[in-house]
Amino acid sequence: MKLDDLIETIEKKEVIGERSLDVAGISYNSKEIDRGFLFVAIAGSRFDGHGFIDEAIAKGAAVLVVEDTPKEREGVTVVSVPDSRLALAQISAQFYGHPSSEVTLIGITGTNGKTTTAYLIESIFKAAGLKTGVIGTINYRYGDRLIPASVTTPESLDFQRILSEMVEDGVTSVVAEVSSHALDLKRVDSIRFNAGVFTNFTQDHLDYHKTMENYFNCKSRLFNELLPGGNNGRGSHAIINADDPSGKRLAKVTTANIVYYGVRNKAHIFPEDAQLSLDGISAEIKTPVGSYKARSPLIGEFNLYNILAATGVGVSQNISLEHIKAGIENLDRVPGRFERIGNREGINVVVDYAHTSDALERTLTTLKRLSTGRILTVFGCGGDRDRLKRPIMGAVSGKYSNLSIITSDNPRTEDPRVIIREIEEGIKKLGIREHSSTDSNLNCYQKGYITFVDRREAIKFAISMAGPQDTVLIAGKGHEDYQILGHRKSPFDDREVARNAIAERGKRVSSRNG
Repeated sequence: MKLDDLIETIEKKEVIGERSLDVAGISYNSKEIDRGFLFVAIAGSRFDGHGFIDEAIAKGAAVLVVEDTPKEREGVTVVSVPDSRLALAQISAQFYGHPSSEVTLIGITGTNGKTTTAYLIESIFKAAGLKTGVIGTINYRYGDRLIPASVTTPESLDFQRILSEMVEDGVTSVVAEVSSHALDLKRVDSIRFNAGVFTNFTQDHLDYHKTMENYFNCKSRLFNELLPGGNNGRGSHAIINADDPSGKRLAKVTTANIVYYGVRNKAHIFPEDAQLSLDGISAEIKTPVGSYKARSPLIGEFNLYNILAATGVGVSQNISLEHIKAGIENLDRVPGRFERIGNREGINVVVDYAHTSDALERTLTTLKRLSTGRILTVFGCGGDRDRLKRPIMGAVSGKYSNLSIITSDNPRTEDPRVIIREIEEGIKKLGIREHSSTDSNLNCYQKGYITFVDRREAIKFAISMAGPQDTVLIAGKGHEDYQILGHRKSPFDDREVARNAIAERGKRVSSRNG
């Protein structure tokens, strides 16, 4: 593609060198540059692409897009822009022919619930006979392809490439989880959305955003900058949680057609006669175009909200209630989201991705309401991430759990012992006693907590301590099949560790009984 065409939509730019040359490809990674490529220098969390310009040229880059003052380089065209991330998004859209204009694209943002809502919308679209693709936290998928996700929302170049591949494969509808990082880093700029979903807004990512207001402003970009206007002339829709105070703020800044959903406040989509149990959800779902009886194996009020949000998307896209109902009922599980681990020990073992204080509280209040035995909670907090939420999560676990087992999550470059101590601050303020794993009378205490640096040992201990009717919640990592120690990823899946611990417990019981 001609360089002039690629940079056509960049309003402020200064070009030194040949403008009419052919560009063979685009990359923001100097190691992936080939002859005739365009290299966009962007600043990442660890490295700044401007430091790799010489490597890009050595590998054959014909064009450089930079934020620095342009310098003439022999045989290379230099394009200077105010914001190279925005330029990357604009250039990528041009290079791939604006594939988002060829599909119905739904963007989902919010602190919690994005992944489950994406699965529900995907299931509704498939029930309606629509060929569907998903870009999300667990993976990127369409047709027979399943691509592991390194981040919730890929870089703009990768997003446009994946959309282009989906269009080529015949996909007509795409569901994308849109993170606050992606919105701030302009990964979804130059992408056209038909609808945006707002799930909720609670504390998270303050290591990156610094303040809740900055965090909210990033979330709101989907609704006040990227969503208005819609796709294919049909107009866009904002599906907003009416029970979340931030939802009302979003409604004031968007020009999209608003569809409210909620349980407590007046909304377009709402439930009647909702029944929640460990067997799932049953409710009459009311909508502006009629109602349907929903039965879902998903558990908890937070999943009722996700069902309402997905229903709102279906209604906004003129999908029949028959297909919406089928889509809701066809989804029996979401990996790592309140995922129950079956066993013959009579223990309710749940693995959940809850890694914020709000998500942990929602999960624990659900378990408290539905369980008959004790609750044993295994959790930690990620290293190199929001430190302010650590004591809050400790307090939440202490409030709702009989026994809190504080351990490692993904420590990254932090000392896990330091993270654990910061979590302890919150639980200690409740006057909850710390125990040792060797306490012979540990079961006699109504409340308590214990610490294990080794997450595997923490899970094994929780399952060994649980009795029939007790619930073991293993929170924080959900679907993840790795643990990050330093800069290294090691295989680790909470679900597999739990299954192995249950099997070991069963062998011990059989041995004692034998």
